[in-house]
Amino acid sequence: MAEAQGSPSSQTHQRTASSTIRVTAAVVRETGGPFTFEELTLDTALRPDEILVRVVASGLCQTDIHVRDQHLPTPLPAVLGHEGAGIVERVGDAVTMVTPGDRVVMSYQACGHCAPCLTGKPAYCARSFPANFGGSRLDGTNALHAESEEVHGHFFGQSSFATHALATERNVVRIDDEEIPLELLGPLGCGLQTGAGAVLNSLKVETGASVVVIGTGTVGLAAVMAAAVAGASPVIAVDIVPERLDLARELGATHTVNGKEEDTAARIAEITGGGADYVLEITARPEMLTLAVDALAPLGTAALIGGAPAGAHAPVNMNALLGGRAIRGIAQGDSVPQLFIPQLIDLYRAGRFPFDRLITFYGFDNINEAATDTQTGAAIKPVLRIGE
Repeated sequence: MAEAQGSPSSQTHQRTASSTIRVTAAVVRETGGPFTFEELTLDTALRPDEILVRVVASGLCQTDIHVRDQHLPTPLPAVLGHEGAGIVERVGDAVTMVTPGDRVVMSYQACGHCAPCLTGKPAYCARSFPANFGGSRLDGTNALHAESEEVHGHFFGQSSFATHALATERNVVRIDDEEIPLELLGPLGCGLQTGAGAVLNSLKVETGASVVVIGTGTVGLAAVMAAAVAGASPVIAVDIVPERLDLARELGATHTVNGKEEDTAARIAEITGGGADYVLEITARPEMLTLAVDALAPLGTAALIGGAPAGAHAPVNMNALLGGRAIRGIAQGDSVPQLFIPQLIDLYRAGRFPFDRLITFYGFDNINEAATDTQTGAAIKPVLRIGE
């Protein structure tokens, strides 16, 4: 990338021609508006913990759509993207985990200093929302700029809908396996680790336990595959799209329920003999969380994984909880990405986590088509090819 001329900014340091590069990015400028391609300036005077990544590919997630439509309040204009994969070009002085030339997957951001971070639970970082959705570094500064304005970046600590991204040592994972195409791996950083981690890390599903997965998009199908890895039985996938239910069966579901055609609660009770040990609710629809609790066996757990619009509430049968039933929320599958993503890659190589079957590739310039296909369900996991 050619370097750009510096210009004054409100940052704590002055940008100069030697500390900036020009990047091509897909920018959202207005609520519900399209992604538009712009040439932006990216500050590359790296902080000690920062990493400059040349982006090869990025998954497009429903969360990106929610932010585009401002169901989640990341400030606009912004560069989104949070399932990036690429090649490290430069590292800050304090970075030790990766070096230039390394292949990496980028994941969610965390502060690294709060109690959850320090006890191995960075997905529940005390500053998780500003770190991932704030549109800036945690100190309020921003590395992305248009000609006459700041464009919000640092989305999930990366903003990977661009030819380069600025990440940190906390949210990159070095990929040592040279045989797996890097363009496949970006979704491991969010959707896939969320679904699989919910089963394997958060709930620690036991062999023979009954599992219901409500919603068979990327997160749900990752949960189905992980439930099969865990030896759960039965594994029941619930959706209203027949093609996705067929795929769920191929990926490990022992039973499927079409919620449009069947009484879902009655069918789950019939299959499980009275109720499920675990129900994972991924659609983020309040009535589905109500159903998840109602479908539990005594001592069962309902897990809320899907991100609902701000202020959403779900009615719950309070007396049902007296049977030892529990509800818990799960973020990022309780994953420490540097530990869990390599485990998922090992499962993929062993043929036990075939996540490549969920992916549809798009050129970067087709990002709006990929977003539409995400919303209509035409694609389960779009991945944008951004660079080489």
